[in-house]
Amino acid sequence: MNRYEVSRIRNVGIVAQVGAGKTSLTEAILYASGAINRLGKVEEGTTTTDFDEDEIRRKTTISSALAFSEWKGGKINLLDTPGASIFLTDAKICLRVVDGAVIVVHAGSGIKVQTEKVWGFADTYRLPRLIFVSHLDRERADFTRSLEDIRKNLCPTAIPVQIPIGSEASFRGMVDLIRRKAYVFQDDSSGRFTEAEIQEGLRAGVEESLAALLEAVAEADDELLERYLEAGTLSEEELCLGLRRGTLNGKLVPVLCGSAAKVIGIQPLLDFILQYFPSPAERDAAQGIDPRAGERVARAPKEDEPLSALVFKTITDPYAGKISLFRVYSGILTPDSFVLNTAKGTKERIGQFMTLRGKQQIPVEAIPAGDLGAVAKLKETVTGDTLSDEKHPIRFDPIQVPNPVIEYAIEPKAKGDEEKISLALSRLQEEDPTLKVRRDAQTKEIIIAGMGKQHLEVIVDRLKRKFGVEVTMKTPQIPYKETIHGETAIQGRYKKQTGGRGQYGDCWIKLEPLPRGGRHEFVNAIAGGVIPKQYIPAVEKGILKAMEEGVLAGYPVVDTKITLYDGSHHPVDSSDLAFQIAGSLAFKKGFMQANPGLLEPIMHVEVIAPDECMGDIIGDLNSRRGRVLGIEAKGKSQVVKAMVPLAEMLEYAPQLRSLTADRGDYTMEFSHYEDVPAHIQEKIIAEAKREKEGREE
Repeated sequence: MNRYEVSRIRNVGIVAQVGAGKTSLTEAILYASGAINRLGKVEEGTTTTDFDEDEIRRKTTISSALAFSEWKGGKINLLDTPGASIFLTDAKICLRVVDGAVIVVHAGSGIKVQTEKVWGFADTYRLPRLIFVSHLDRERADFTRSLEDIRKNLCPTAIPVQIPIGSEASFRGMVDLIRRKAYVFQDDSSGRFTEAEIQEGLRAGVEESLAALLEAVAEADDELLERYLEAGTLSEEELCLGLRRGTLNGKLVPVLCGSAAKVIGIQPLLDFILQYFPSPAERDAAQGIDPRAGERVARAPKEDEPLSALVFKTITDPYAGKISLFRVYSGILTPDSFVLNTAKGTKERIGQFMTLRGKQQIPVEAIPAGDLGAVAKLKETVTGDTLSDEKHPIRFDPIQVPNPVIEYAIEPKAKGDEEKISLALSRLQEEDPTLKVRRDAQTKEIIIAGMGKQHLEVIVDRLKRKFGVEVTMKTPQIPYKETIHGETAIQGRYKKQTGGRGQYGDCWIKLEPLPRGGRHEFVNAIAGGVIPKQYIPAVEKGILKAMEEGVLAGYPVVDTKITLYDGSHHPVDSSDLAFQIAGSLAFKKGFMQANPGLLEPIMHVEVIAPDECMGDIIGDLNSRRGRVLGIEAKGKSQVVKAMVPLAEMLEYAPQLRSLTADRGDYTMEFSHYEDVPAHIQEKIIAEAKREKEGREE
């Protein structure tokens, strides 16, 4: 394929909520530009960028995909992103490496919170953007209502540069306010259209919309405002100049319209992207750290600058292995070269490059500054790593991902698959930085954590489909602890005579509670050799084993001081084993006499949501045995800080989405352990006994 100068490259993120039509728009762009010769449909599972089996089955985008089109001497890289809340981190990462964003708005369903969130991501990266109002051919489609929704929820300065001709089934084109021409499209989804004069019935609306556009452009540019006030209008050249300036500096957000399904308005959209979106050369130089000096350095988007590139996505391909997607910020990547991974401090050999169009891999000779590309089989490089020239290293700021909001335990359906699970999950973590995996040291469970239940269900599906490992997913066990609240002294005596040499061990121990977090303390207070020194470690070993297994409900015992202060022995029958058993017996009896109880993990929780949701959120946290510590403002939202038992937070994510209409987020981290209330403790102990009896049967 052709190699493009940086000034002719456009990197564009297609973002919005679920169902807005991002994938359909991406498909229409590829079709209208001639990149593909057949228009795929999401409903049929035939689109270019929703090629994963999970996406085809669920009919929704789960993972971002790269595609490109060549249009009028330029290359437009498109990143089709997911819109579901649980997958929005992927969209945010993609917006970091593009230079402009197309926000898709469904003309019939309005704007939901996910679109507001991706709009916020675009604000974070100071991206120029445009809004494409799609599905104008559908029932209940209303451009005017959509524009009101856009101005209310996204941007008050959004300004139409096109207005539709017709609506719903009669929608057939649009009026270009800049050129003062009507575009009437053929009703065959070919994308072909003819230019026409504006019909009489549209002229009043066109004049009103044009006046609003001229005024908005003039107000966004002091130089043009003076000309506008003098002449009462702007020339087409001045209007284009002002619109581009306003789009690039974020003062204006143009609104276009069309129908992806009927390929209406797609070619004008491509023209607009080339003319009004910035090339990589027009964006600020990329900032990073020189890992040698620890100082901030910059890389301009030029081929003669030292190489720098950021890996923003990793794909596990069943045939090509691991594929790393990256953006080159400066210099040029060439095949059969060595680069420095500054995040790992290691060298990587670069093989054959490719650019992607969905799952189609197209070999290329080089990837220059400003372009997006892919390379297979990098050994140590993962998402977020920086690749750079070894002599001029730079490390870009790492990609930030949110903490997981939900955890599940998984176990293999087939014995012996534990090792396969570990390897498969490691590969999936390379693909998905929001997936976290750990093994709970207490419960011995494999825990997978992610952004929602659907997210983890997708992970389980991929374990089976990609790696042949079937697992069951279940609610993880709560890592309760056992402890004591009182003191006691107790004897543990083990005596067994079977005809030959017997077994004899005898010890007295004292149990006392320690402060929370004290774990345990074993004190040897034996005097006079009543228990020989060689048997003291055996007593401690027996006690520690009993503590690990638990007494009340099988959970480890903590915050307990054990003092061994008396006992006796037999010169022939005493042994390590006998004193281990004696120590264990003493501890178990004494534990039950020392006012035992259960401890549960308490989490520090922060919930951020709109002010109007605070009452419901606080009420819900209280119902979960939470203690609200305080509320503070954060931008337009409020943050509730609380302490809540982990057992009450396992299914919190879907409840928060329901309470806040998906406008809320939360984070939590372990804080400390506290006593379980008596009525709940009784249920936990009873359930543990039932499970133990079931295992013994």
